[in-house]
Amino acid sequence: MVHYGHSNQLRQAKAMGDYLIAGVHTDAEISKHKGPPVFTQEERYKMVRAIKWVDEIVEGAPYVTTLETLDKHNCDFCVHGDDITLTVDGKDTYEEVKRAGRYRECRRTQGVSTTDLVGRMLLMTKAHHSNIDNPDYQQHTDNFGKGPKGHSPWTGVSQFLQTSQKIIQFASGKEPQPGDTIIYVAGAFDLFHIGHVDFLEMVYKQAERPYVIVGLHFDQEVNRYKGKNYPIMNIHERTLSVLACRYVSEVVIGAPYAVGKDLLDHFKVDLVCHGKTEVFPDKDESDPYAEPKRRGIFRAIDSGNNLTTDDIVQRIIENRLQFEARNQKKEAKEMAVIECRILLLSLGEAVC
Repeated sequence: MVHYGHSNQLRQAKAMGDYLIAGVHTDAEISKHKGPPVFTQEERYKMVRAIKWVDEIVEGAPYVTTLETLDKHNCDFCVHGDDITLTVDGKDTYEEVKRAGRYRECRRTQGVSTTDLVGRMLLMTKAHHSNIDNPDYQQHTDNFGKGPKGHSPWTGVSQFLQTSQKIIQFASGKEPQPGDTIIYVAGAFDLFHIGHVDFLEMVYKQAERPYVIVGLHFDQEVNRYKGKNYPIMNIHERTLSVLACRYVSEVVIGAPYAVGKDLLDHFKVDLVCHGKTEVFPDKDESDPYAEPKRRGIFRAIDSGNNLTTDDIVQRIIENRLQFEARNQKKEAKEMAVIECRILLLSLGEAVC
């Protein structure tokens, strides 16, 4: 997947240098070394390009990063999170560049992983994202993030905790300038995916100098109109996901469902856009876009991409057994590395 944890790693990496090139693996490479990907390689290429800290991407980057790869793309060093990445036979994919002193590390984002998100999609409880002590959730952690020898600190499930500092790090901090066209869009933007990216890119292209504001609905509001176990991501996670997108200037956290006079006047909105997805009525059965339509500033946008969050969830459900096997295999490799490190540490102390 591509999620806000990856965005945070790319943000940290960009801060270590001047120009950031992100290597994205093919579906075949991921399937070989980790298991089935959730998003296709073409979807991932476009999603990573849309992350605002990325200057360039390398399509089909090799799974094992070598000095040859760094030199080919004129890179001084490479960056990875402080979790371990192993090949199919359990070898460190960054071993060569580490030995050469051309490797740097950034901190992994606690509380989010592909393992966790996949599990949430398979749970049928509405409160999955705040119900980590629920027996069903604990069963999920056993199925998706626990090998025969215990939990890995990298693949196991944890819970994300939002901070004001994290929002500041992700936010652009830029105010709209004279001459900017202020465009407002609203929605859940759950499991931020290529369908959202294509829509926001199309919205961005509606003006010469766009300032795009995204209104995110609270979790309870999203569940009211989407039902089932939505949203998969809570409001804090969805905020970071959207803020990381290069087409977004600002986010309204907990935006009102109806786009009314007060909101339009407060942000001095010039244009309100909505995609081709169904517009659910407000609690009183009224049209939430009645006011922008009355003002003549409402525009329906066709991004040409019909992918929805429901489609992503369906991919997971159809491949449940594969994902379970993927995570258990991944964790088993990580636990073997941990045990080896502990053994080496113990031997070192014995020699001393």
